[in-house]
Amino acid sequence: MSNGQSKQSNGQWYPAEWPDRIRALAAGELTPVTPRRAATVLLLRDGASGPEVHMLRRRTSMAFAGGAYAYPGGGVDPRDEQPVRWAGPSLETWAARLGLDDPAQAQAVVCAAVRETFEEAGVLLAGETTDGVVGDTTGEEWERDREALVARELSFADFLDRRGLVLRSDLLGAWARWITPEFEQRRYDTWFFVAALPAGQRTRDVSGEADRTVWIRPADAAAGYDRGELTMMPPTISTLRTLEPYGTAAEALVAAEAQDMAPVLAQARLEGDELVLSWPGHEEFTKVIPAGGER
Repeated sequence: MSNGQSKQSNGQWYPAEWPDRIRALAAGELTPVTPRRAATVLLLRDGASGPEVHMLRRRTSMAFAGGAYAYPGGGVDPRDEQPVRWAGPSLETWAARLGLDDPAQAQAVVCAAVRETFEEAGVLLAGETTDGVVGDTTGEEWERDREALVARELSFADFLDRRGLVLRSDLLGAWARWITPEFEQRRYDTWFFVAALPAGQRTRDVSGEADRTVWIRPADAAAGYDRGELTMMPPTISTLRTLEPYGTAAEALVAAEAQDMAPVLAQARLEGDELVLSWPGHEEFTKVIPAGGER
């Protein structure tokens, strides 16, 4: 498997260097990196057999999770805190939902979710009015703006202001929060959101970080992971499984209000000569690594 991933029966992303880094952390020889805030969006549409989710396969050359399937998303830009025209729950409400003390930081996370979805999938959760949504984001002018956002030549606030658009935070539902383990070299504190593909818009294969994009039923993606055919990080497969019960995208958005937003952080401990890696509340990802290496 790619990117130094260990061979195993399912598609769990598991870098070969993790055991050494975990042991170094336990020995006090490794200082954890401060996680960067990030946001990602499970973009949904209703298909013939139920909801489908938009997924990207990260290029194998990517330093973090190369070859793994994921959703559009990325790190928060400090400029995501700049004031924008806003529709939906207040910043204070979003801060409480996201577990943040500062409403400005909550805005930055939500803005990052909307911005990254536009940058990586060409889908924009914004409209000219508080109850409207852009119907088409294709064409040369849209593409120039999208590329300027990707290059960080244009802030998201300036992009919205230039086009007279309102950010539709009410089209997002907070779904989960995962923090990259302390022993990982690149760490993210990531909020996962769900959103329905707006009418008239379509996803485009425009992410420079992906070599493939798919619309797939969550159950089918999970089955591919279970067979070892699709590589995913624990947060990705976990969120896919929690989407399976819902019959429509609208049902999933309603269900977002009740999702547990307590952050999930991997734990590693030594039991005798064995190293045990676990994600609390997510037993399927537990791994036991003997002193001599992985079984």
